[in-house]
Amino acid sequence: MKAIVFTRYGSPDVLALKEVEKPIPKDDEALVRICAASINSWDWELLRGKPFVNRVIFGLLKPKFRILGADIAGRIEAVGKNVTQFQPGDEVFGDQWVKWGGFAEYVCARESVLVPKPAGLTFEQAAAVPQAGVLAVQGLRDKGQIQPGQTVLINGAGGGVGTFAVQIAKSAGAEVTGVDSAGKLDMLRSIGADHVIDYTQEDFTRNGRRYDLILDVIGLRSAFDFKRALAPEGRYVMVGGSTSRILQALLLGLWSSMVGSQKMGLLAMKPSRKDLGYLKELLEAGKVVPVIDRRYPLSEVPDAYRHFGAGHHKGKVIITLE
Repeated sequence: MKAIVFTRYGSPDVLALKEVEKPIPKDDEALVRICAASINSWDWELLRGKPFVNRVIFGLLKPKFRILGADIAGRIEAVGKNVTQFQPGDEVFGDQWVKWGGFAEYVCARESVLVPKPAGLTFEQAAAVPQAGVLAVQGLRDKGQIQPGQTVLINGAGGGVGTFAVQIAKSAGAEVTGVDSAGKLDMLRSIGADHVIDYTQEDFTRNGRRYDLILDVIGLRSAFDFKRALAPEGRYVMVGGSTSRILQALLLGLWSSMVGSQKMGLLAMKPSRKDLGYLKELLEAGKVVPVIDRRYPLSEVPDAYRHFGAGHHKGKVIITLE
């Protein structure tokens, strides 16, 4: 089968299209013929081996996994003897972060990471959902404890996680402000943002407004800046970021909870089939629609990474195999 392979950390130039052996499913796995996959920030970080924690987890000198790609959507071709919930021909999607391998014609996925593809969605739309959608759900609902009527600000609202977060927050009854670059603001309005801010023209941490919940998808600014923009009992949730920013948010969060009512912390994503099922319901109800920026064939994955790394994409970058 064809796959995009990498054997060392680096730029998209280290990625190469090669013929590799088609995998054989284990007893608890299904062989999925991939119809579409998508790029997430974690794929970008793992390719580059930055931040360093990725090398600690996935290989200090070279990557343990030769094929990137966690978000997948496709058709089941074969199942292991212990798989009971799926059969050949079923259409599925899921987050394959345990084994990666999504940028290939086939992948073996554990039954526990797969969910039936939402009715009415294309494979490309389904592939956009798993990792970014679950991060948005867990950041808003679990860590942020979002409530109807709250004011919610999403920093980095125009990317993968952000576009899901805007729609999920709106479906929860919140008043949503999206922060991103000027070129993404019309798109944010189109998916339901009540207010938009061009971060190059306005500093939302100094305009006097306060928010009940801030979801920070970028993780580049100081946590002290966000503290200024929080309501007295507000919550700040960081989704990723540099090691220094993560440590700062954790320490400031501990201090804030000791001396006041504000809560500040970091989301540690837990891949969840239950949360993916919750997203499936939102998608089928039309409350959430995946935002797709560009589509690339498997052979052009390096170009897809370059586009993703430039940071100008609106929503998700998709890899198509059909």
